[in-house]
Amino acid sequence: MKTKHILFGIVLLAFTTINAQEIKTSKFGKGLFNLVGQDSSWTMKIGFRFQLLGTSTWTENAPSETNFLVRRSRLKFSGFAFSPKLRYKVELGLSNRDMSGASEFTRNSPRYIMDARIRWNFYKNFELWVGQGKLPGNRERVISSGNLQLVNRSRLNSRFNIDRDMGAMLTHKFNINPNFLVKEILSFSQGEGRNVTQGNQGGFQYVGRIELFPFGEFISRGDYKGSDLKREQTPKLSLAGGMEFNNDAVRTRSNRGSYMFIDDGADLYKTNVNTVFIDGMFKYKGYSFMFEYADRKADNPIAKNSDGTETGDIVQVGNGLNLMSGYLFPSNWEITGRYTDINMDTISGSNSDDMYTLGVSKFFAGHKLKVQSDLSYMEVHGGSNEILFRLQMDIHF
Repeated sequence: MKTKHILFGIVLLAFTTINAQEIKTSKFGKGLFNLVGQDSSWTMKIGFRFQLLGTSTWTENAPSETNFLVRRSRLKFSGFAFSPKLRYKVELGLSNRDMSGASEFTRNSPRYIMDARIRWNFYKNFELWVGQGKLPGNRERVISSGNLQLVNRSRLNSRFNIDRDMGAMLTHKFNINPNFLVKEILSFSQGEGRNVTQGNQGGFQYVGRIELFPFGEFISRGDYKGSDLKREQTPKLSLAGGMEFNNDAVRTRSNRGSYMFIDDGADLYKTNVNTVFIDGMFKYKGYSFMFEYADRKADNPIAKNSDGTETGDIVQVGNGLNLMSGYLFPSNWEITGRYTDINMDTISGSNSDDMYTLGVSKFFAGHKLKVQSDLSYMEVHGGSNEILFRLQMDIHF
């Protein structure tokens, strides 16, 4: 029998089975399916989400632009294997924006894999994470794109975040007293971003971060979720600081940006890159406030050939400040304001800017089903100012 006939038979059988009985799954937003092994030695939750986004941009002395797209489309798998102390997560990006960024260092293949990570609670409050996932950089980047307070992350994040990488991460937590919690994170990674198959081109990347919770933990990890959807009944505060060191970085934004080629592409330019992150989150009875500061420096930011001539590539050095505050009304409507100040070093060749954003959100089922809209004004120093309007719908199964 031909292969296509076998496949057709499998699809027909599956369709007939599904229509012959009602399959009950989890509550909305808790995953499409929750599978459990016959001997309960493993579990797998399968989830899916997507975001529909429309944008309009008005730039000084330029025609307006309007765009509609599937901004994100993600398929997730998570659970434990053999023991609840050994957990895993796999996330696949299916939209064009999710899988873009192919290069010779990814074997010119779409970057489908967002996360592929195993987490092992090997001793008391110690956990070891191995695989590809988000590094412990700025808070806003670690917050899932499905849990954001506004339509998208800030300009600080787009300029300074260190995103995902392949490596290992060690986490630990302890209490100073019954209410005061401290979390520590250390990571070691390849230093060139996600889905890189032809590494290690430079050195390695090291990140350390410490988080303080003077009033105890947030409900449902609310320190890494936008908006106070749980309406914390007592004030909750998280203060954090971290540092990233990328030894012999070969990209213009540490482990992101373009590769810096020298000598007509025969080799890569390498320089040490350091980024400092300071941030915090406060929530209380529907009110939330988040701040972030990032500062990136490089030993020798201007890429040069072996003969000393400049290539034109420059490490993007500078600093940024991001402030965001919002209030969630009992009707689950929220108003949010954000101010972002970006100051790029003049050698970077990038303009500094200030961005002011006002957003409105309606949460129908928390972050699992929501409609968000925001209006931004960006004042570009030495460039053309912009006005940006965005409208987005987010749904998670």
